[in-house]
Amino acid sequence: MLHLDRGEPVMALQRLEAAEILATEQRLGFAFEPQLLRGAALTELTQFENAVACLREGLVGRSGGATRFRCYGLAILADTLTRQGEHGSALAAVKDGLSTVQKTGHRQWQAELHRLEGLALFGLGRVDESQSALKQAISVARDQQAKAYELRAATSLARVWGEQGWGEAARQLLAPIYDWFTEGLDTADLKGAKALLTELP
Repeated sequence: MLHLDRGEPVMALQRLEAAEILATEQRLGFAFEPQLLRGAALTELTQFENAVACLREGLVGRSGGATRFRCYGLAILADTLTRQGEHGSALAAVKDGLSTVQKTGHRQWQAELHRLEGLALFGLGRVDESQSALKQAISVARDQQAKAYELRAATSLARVWGEQGWGEAARQLLAPIYDWFTEGLDTADLKGAKALLTELP
């Protein structure tokens, strides 16, 4: 998961495969459904069809069905479907994830689910709802003091605002959050935020 959060899918797959070999040799089980992690890595490698298959399999698997990890799997599924342009299906996955959050109180991926909700809504042309969801994602991340998720949500909202011609507002939103980080500047999320700040008018 660390390598996935850093935007290093190849390394994540290598670590996962090594763990699966060790688990087989030692007859160990996984606390976390491996297919969810594999699906997340394949999404980053733009192998969307294989990613969706892994994610759907993982979500019905023994450990993937556990509510704690279900939210993660549904968030990754929504991300994958959004990247494929399947915004309606992505929104359904997000709604399932947010419903699970409400039922269980497990909020680790709540901000990310709201961010993906915003992206799916934007893809469906529901711009006002999209902005509301993205603002909610930022608010949840701030309440949780989850700077990485706040950065992701702010980058997504800044991109939406940039496409609406609100470049200055987008810059004012994103720049202070990006500037908060003093390390990890070579990671995917921070490089993406920096690139967007460069592109904004």
